[in-house]
Amino acid sequence: MNFSTNDSENLSFWDHLESLRWSIFRVIIVLTLLVIVLFGFSDFLFNSVIFPPLSSKFVFYQFLCYLATVFNFPALCPGFFQIELINFNLSGQFMAHLSTVFTVAFLFTVPYLLFEIWKFVRPALYDNERKNIGWVFFSSSFLFYMGAAVSYYLIFPLTIRFLGTYQISELVPNQISLESYMSTLFVLTFAMGVMFEMPVLAYFLSKLGIITRETLKAGRNIAIVVILVLAAVITPTTDPFTMLAVAFPLYLLYEVSILVCKPKAKEEVEEE
Repeated sequence: MNFSTNDSENLSFWDHLESLRWSIFRVIIVLTLLVIVLFGFSDFLFNSVIFPPLSSKFVFYQFLCYLATVFNFPALCPGFFQIELINFNLSGQFMAHLSTVFTVAFLFTVPYLLFEIWKFVRPALYDNERKNIGWVFFSSSFLFYMGAAVSYYLIFPLTIRFLGTYQISELVPNQISLESYMSTLFVLTFAMGVMFEMPVLAYFLSKLGIITRETLKAGRNIAIVVILVLAAVITPTTDPFTMLAVAFPLYLLYEVSILVCKPKAKEEVEEE
């Protein structure tokens, strides 16, 4: 079905509100169905997705050991370790189960949520705007999941391995709570998912005329310093490999942001 701006203009405020209400209702229905489905796969969700980074058998740690063998650099392999979690509260495991299922369901709902937002704003857009905004919504979903994957397979394992095995003294054993582990996992996952939206944000700011391609190029050196500092904060490990492993994808995103930005208008260039 094709929409036009006239369709949007003919709708009253209450029609728009009704359309928004149904969009929210459909998102809630999809989210609820995903929560129910994920409850049926709880064993797989926790034992094959949530908890594997606690052990040196996790795929990323095994990859590091492979690189250590190839490049003859044993220090790169984390070696054997097993981090154990403890639960303090009587209802802690039950609440962790609920929050985890809901959070993962929300992660899977992100593309549909963006689709509903796209459907809601689409009638008010011109044909050329629909084409541009359409790929922006698709790119947003793709970049969000890419950021979440980088966090899960790279940043979180490095963080949990460093903090989970770090000791100031053998007299102080680590007792990591289930709640602390889960919150760190989800905060890092969402944070990296949002950070990977950098090119989309740059595109919108460029469309609004706030920044241009030349602006980002001129600020590249400053951006590199900011990215390195950000990478050092995200990954509190002391080795440069970990920091660079996090900084590299962020720098690539900055370069992609430069590409998607509009260049300066010819008139502005001539005036300079």
